Amino acid sequence: MALKKSEIAKFKMRLEELRAQMTHFVREASQEVKSNEETRGYSQHQADEGTDDFDRTISLNLTGQEVKVLRQVERALEKIDEGTYGICDVSGEVIPLKRLEAVPYATMTVKAQEEQERET
Repeated sequence: MALKKSEIAKFKMRLEELRAQMTHFVREASQEVKSNEETRGYSQHQADEGTDDFDRTISLNLTGQEVKVLRQVERALEKIDEGTYGICDVSGEVIPLKRLEAVPYATMTVKAQEEQERET
């Protein structure tokens, strides 16, 4: 069943808020990693440098995951503009409302996403 305009408006607002949060998080993490790179080599002990490297790696991994979600949020907002929000990019089937409520940036049904993940 197609989404109502009021439902789409609520999802758009949620997605825009999520985009703002994710953008802020990615910027903060990116700046933190860059500032840590500038201070590299100033640790008093090798173990401290190892910890610093580990922390940078974790920050980079988190940032990468956040960027991936941010791209999905952007795609969902594009779908709203295109009038295809709530329709699976792969199968063309309607994405269940419960899935969109849980993951508002979902652009595929669970089945289509599982198939895509198996392929990669």
